[in-house]
Amino acid sequence: MFRRSFLGFAAAGLLALGLSGPAAAQDKFIVVQSTTSTQNSGLFDYILPMFAKKTGIEVRVVAVGTGQALKNAANGDGDVLFVHAKPAEEKFVADGDGVSRHDVMYNDFIIVGPPSDPAGIDGMSDAAAAMAKIAETESAFASRGDDSGTNKAELRLWKKAGVDVDAASGGWYSETGSGMGATLNTGIGMNAYIMTDRGTWISFGNKGDYNIAVESDPELFNQYGIILVNPEKHPNVKADLGQQFIDWVLSEEGQAAIAAYKVDGQQLFFPNAK
Repeated sequence: MFRRSFLGFAAAGLLALGLSGPAAAQDKFIVVQSTTSTQNSGLFDYILPMFAKKTGIEVRVVAVGTGQALKNAANGDGDVLFVHAKPAEEKFVADGDGVSRHDVMYNDFIIVGPPSDPAGIDGMSDAAAAMAKIAETESAFASRGDDSGTNKAELRLWKKAGVDVDAASGGWYSETGSGMGATLNTGIGMNAYIMTDRGTWISFGNKGDYNIAVESDPELFNQYGIILVNPEKHPNVKADLGQQFIDWVLSEEGQAAIAAYKVDGQQLFFPNAK
């Protein structure tokens, strides 16, 4: 009688362990709201398996424009924000939606264009002056138009150039409302100039005969940051797991992993965590 009871108890215990084990493992994941550039460049495919192997934490990435990623995270739809629009990121923290912001890495933006170079900007290093020439010649320009980090930087440069792109919309200035890869495909098909982050351009496989027309302007600097979504405002946030990811990204190991990622021998992102 005792033996049957003991075996029954042991079986029940093993069943409970069997049920709780996989369930717990399934819960060991975080959602990272991020940008299309970190995803499309292949960076996440490279570094996330390293983090998962070390911690057992799966990272599920939602890759959208930075503006949408900020909105999603502000709604509590995610645990970590990893984007590239520093003023908007700082506002996200100031509004109480994020705990703190950290620099992670940088690269730069570039303007690419067709070999015919209708605006005559090839080789320029003053981005605003080049964009003014694009507007003056009414050369085709394809914009993401999606409130992404790239789009925010582009609009800032148009403003510096004194160009009202709202008035030009539907003419020489086109907005795709799409991610970077789709905008590059559309723009190249239109024979248009396009502003893109260098990481996406290096990894982009459909360049055709396009060249980098404008680069090396300090205004084209592209900083990425990482933020834990505030668990006090959004109780569903997996703060412990999310912080483990942030700590790893900012650690020597994570920074080295970012630096090691290359495409065709070219480094796409340069770590600069403090």
